[in-house]
Amino acid sequence: MTGPAPGMFRSLHNFNYRIWAAGAFVSNIGTWMQRTAQTWLVLIQLTSHNASAVGMVMALQYGPQLLLLPLTGYVADHFNQRRILIATQATMGAFALILGVLTVTGVVQLWHVDVFAFLFGCAAAFDAPVRQTFVAELVGDNDLPNAIALNSTSFNAARMIGPAIAGMVIAAFGTGWAFLINGASFMAVLASLSLLRTADLRPNPRALHAKGNVLASVTAGFRYAWSQPELRATLIMLALIGTFGLNFQIFVSTMAIKVFNSDARGYGLLSSVMAVGTVAGALFNASQHRPRFGALLAGSGLFGLGCTLAALAPTIWLFGAALVVIGVAALMFTNTTNSLMQLATEPSMRGRVMALRVGVALGGTPIGAPIVGWVADSFGPRWALGVGAASGLAAALVAIAAMQTSQRA
Repeated sequence: MTGPAPGMFRSLHNFNYRIWAAGAFVSNIGTWMQRTAQTWLVLIQLTSHNASAVGMVMALQYGPQLLLLPLTGYVADHFNQRRILIATQATMGAFALILGVLTVTGVVQLWHVDVFAFLFGCAAAFDAPVRQTFVAELVGDNDLPNAIALNSTSFNAARMIGPAIAGMVIAAFGTGWAFLINGASFMAVLASLSLLRTADLRPNPRALHAKGNVLASVTAGFRYAWSQPELRATLIMLALIGTFGLNFQIFVSTMAIKVFNSDARGYGLLSSVMAVGTVAGALFNASQHRPRFGALLAGSGLFGLGCTLAALAPTIWLFGAALVVIGVAALMFTNTTNSLMQLATEPSMRGRVMALRVGVALGGTPIGAPIVGWVADSFGPRWALGVGAASGLAAALVAIAAMQTSQRA
């Protein structure tokens, strides 16, 4: 077996990965435009700076990741992944277009946003584990950590562009147009999926397994993940940071509007500033050949420190600098969990384990986002960031305990 090709961008030598990455980048810009516009719509146009309403929308959007976990992992391990992605991407694009039409025509209400957040979340719940494990079919296991890191680089480069464009679009034309642009952007990823050289894909053994009992299949995935000490510790850390730390829509929007009195352009710019850090973190991961558990300790500890600095920032510029630190830490942490868990898992179990990862990381949002939103409303946005800081430091303690246990074993 040959080793991975050298270079930070080595996965781009693969034709299928290049095509996939190009389409995903365009779609990611649209996704970040919609996330920015959705928060602005709820916080400014449909409520009077109500962070709890934003938290509820986030809970409805990410709740299906946990609610549908038994089915999403099973589907990822037993069905053709390319066809699943075509279906989920087309569905999410349609939802974005409908919400855009409702907003542009001026009939949108808060319950519309809630309903579409939930529907979008249902489609995304099936999309996420497939999209993450599909990378292995594109490049194989040797270049898998690099491809995962480049995916995150693309996603977060789009994070620099999307919110800034959304801020300008909202100011110039209205919130609904950001949703419409996102809906159209899904055409790019659908085109890339249709252009892939299917003969060059590397299907994992999971695609060859018979479609047996769903409950037994899912239970086997849970038992497998919990029986592996490294996977178990990673899932606990993800639960802590995913539930209480990855609530950036609340953190950035409430600090921008309530503390620094920013407009749509300022809010979009702050969201883009944070992406500078996430791109740096993703590129750091891309330069690493193999993920290490120690990177989880570094990422979670730095995340706690960044949230602390952001909570204490006296000016918008220092707040922006702290967001860069948070971005670096968040990507170091989440990317490492992704590649570490995939490579530590039997190929036939990857879909279920990755669905569990996504469910734990995002499924805690229905619990954490309303709590963080309530803290922001009741005690102020700075205290909400304090909750995020505590989650990072608690995850770092879990990593330390796991490493000590591993050394004693």
